[in-house]
Amino acid sequence: MYRLDPRYTPAPQSVLTAGWEALAARLPAAPAVLAVDGPPAADWDALAARLSAAGAALLDIRDHYAPPAAVRSRTIRAEDADDPYYCRLAENPLDDLFDELPHPDRGSGLLVVYGPGAGLVGHDVLWYADVPKRHAEAAVMAGRGVNLGLTGEKAEARRLFYVDWPMLDRHRDALAARIDAWLDLQDPARPVLLDGDGMRATLASLARQPVRTRPFFNSTPWGGHWGQRELGFNPGARNTALGYELIAPEAGILVGHGPSEQAEIPFQLMCVLHPEAVLGPEPYARFGTSFPIRFDYLDTVGGGNLSLHCHPKEPYMREHFGWSYTQHETYYMTIGSPDTRVFLGLREDADIDLFRKEIEEAATDGVPMDPADHVMTFPAEKGRLFMIPAGTPHASGAGNLVLEISATPYLYSLRFYDWLRPDADGNPRPLPYEHGLANLETERRGERVAGELVQEPRG
Repeated sequence: MYRLDPRYTPAPQSVLTAGWEALAARLPAAPAVLAVDGPPAADWDALAARLSAAGAALLDIRDHYAPPAAVRSRTIRAEDADDPYYCRLAENPLDDLFDELPHPDRGSGLLVVYGPGAGLVGHDVLWYADVPKRHAEAAVMAGRGVNLGLTGEKAEARRLFYVDWPMLDRHRDALAARIDAWLDLQDPARPVLLDGDGMRATLASLARQPVRTRPFFNSTPWGGHWGQRELGFNPGARNTALGYELIAPEAGILVGHGPSEQAEIPFQLMCVLHPEAVLGPEPYARFGTSFPIRFDYLDTVGGGNLSLHCHPKEPYMREHFGWSYTQHETYYMTIGSPDTRVFLGLREDADIDLFRKEIEEAATDGVPMDPADHVMTFPAEKGRLFMIPAGTPHASGAGNLVLEISATPYLYSLRFYDWLRPDADGNPRPLPYEHGLANLETERRGERVAGELVQEPRG
């Protein structure tokens, strides 16, 4: 049976408790400084109100960030400032958000320093209040989100992906060994607390056994309905599109006793605390604590074609985006037919200048193009395997369910053409085609594509 919520029992002696009253009962005794760190997506105002009602004095670390212009200039390179889609991954430590960190008086009571970066302030006890990244992304896309260090401003997905997440991940990972309590704030009415020793003991046990992360699907303009119909995902959403079984930077492990008493712990924390057990010695030496493989479904059953896109070649990925490896992929067809198709690789007779011209006309003037005039298509028969090296133009067509197994860099899908589809707000979807054209693999064409990249079922 497919489980939407694979859950693991906490290690013995763990403290797992739910609700604001239970959380208040775990507050340290005065005099003490409690730092509550976490991402911007957490409901910090609600948390502060509850802690204040429990008798704590408060210090909001967000009031001490550097001015917004300084935060922007420190975290995005000048050469990337005008690129609306991508930028180099931020390498900053989180203390770059501050001109000076506060040094609060300890006093005789309980002082709670809270917000992203609170753990940088001197403290006696450290809690981490988390909301999984899928919620942060959904909030930004809906216009409700907030970017790191830019409280009160309209959030951008570009900053979320390439600035906020890398900075927050490094900061959280550095705190992992000394977190005293993990707070799951997905349900603002019923937070869940798992003590830090219990969290680490649970992850130590799970690192040495098979483990499944919490799966999730998002919705996109091209999404289908197989995930809704067959698995029960996203019942109220418009579709199921990209369904992650495991994507290490965003995946979570459910730890608890039931749906109302469970905490979601980032898979990445297990990689950080137990890298050789999770990755193995050789992958750890090559990739560090970055788990390098992801597994996901691309659901276009009853949906549309994916955008025609490619991924950066490795030198371009390192130079322009600051990541040490790129996204080579495979498509394994779990649902398909001789009548559905996969777009893959250039045709033998593809004219690159004409390809560029038609891409530009589609992006700037809304002129439709037929990708099959330039890119090969193959029947998407069940059991077929398509190899997709970086730089190869590709897309799954409508009516397929693809099991995609690929490398796991950050989100760099370089689109050429998106069928003139609007986004959820009716605006044209972004087409950063210049990046795509700069990475286009032009040598592998025609028969080489068919011979090297298309694998038939065996055995």
